[in-house]
Amino acid sequence: MNYEPSTMNQKKSILLTGGTGIIGSALTEQLLDKGYTVSHLSRSPRKDARIKTFLWDVAKGQVDAHCIDGVDMIIHLAGAGIADERWSDERKKEMIDSRTKSIELIYDLLKTKKHQVKAVISASAIGYYSDRGEELMYEDSPPFIDFMAQCCVEWEAAVDEGKALGLRIAKFRTGVVLDKHGALAKMAMPVKLYVGAPLGSGRQWIPWIHLQDVTGMYLMAIENDNFGGVYNMVTPNPVTNKQLTQAIAKQLHKPLWLPNVPAFLLKLLLGEMSTIVLGSTKVSAKKIEQAGYEFKFSEVGAALREIYGK
Repeated sequence: MNYEPSTMNQKKSILLTGGTGIIGSALTEQLLDKGYTVSHLSRSPRKDARIKTFLWDVAKGQVDAHCIDGVDMIIHLAGAGIADERWSDERKKEMIDSRTKSIELIYDLLKTKKHQVKAVISASAIGYYSDRGEELMYEDSPPFIDFMAQCCVEWEAAVDEGKALGLRIAKFRTGVVLDKHGALAKMAMPVKLYVGAPLGSGRQWIPWIHLQDVTGMYLMAIENDNFGGVYNMVTPNPVTNKQLTQAIAKQLHKPLWLPNVPAFLLKLLLGEMSTIVLGSTKVSAKKIEQAGYEFKFSEVGAALREIYGK
């Protein structure tokens, strides 16, 4: 099914949670360039005159009620970083609450205050499928049973509560986003230092996507009034950890001479969080392609050339 852009969507007002992250920052710039009014919900003020910032504190259940004034659509990207800290029980709770309690705060506002919000477009993650080996995951594949999957299931369920408010809901299960920052920077650093090596077996699948395609898909969801449901936000061509490590080394003109980093060592260093780098998740992009999305970067070599400019 192809989704046709709605001419009615131009110049609308959009509220972003998580607007200062890698995806939120890039999407904000795209929306401003296209003439949208953009505001952010944030824990601290920011000094960009183009963007109005409303304050909230999810842990305390506090939010500026004026954040939804005049807003047509909400983009929900907020969430504590998955790989920022070791996964203690407290950190796990923070990771889930930052995704679920945040959207609940907004829905509570929509229930009690007059508004014109029509849609919520939310991030989710390929952690929904978690470590599935060689099996190809589709949007209707069942979730896994580990913490990453639990986090994504609760995240999506919280977002879906908006359906009862008559909102259009779209969710993107996001893969590993390739940009100069974030995950790619962490993968490239050891390569730059001549100590790069595949992790574990190196055969685990990495469902990746270029940042430009991430923002492209969000724009598609924003600009099409009948776009809804859940979509995998990955390219049609996943690569293994070894293939990605080799592609990074080739792009940076660095040798790979060390043996693979042993899985047991990563488990020792990272604990349960090691599933992020050792888990194998092979994910289909068929549904978003059938919806009419055309990838700017479907091959990892071309994506890395654009990012590093070499």
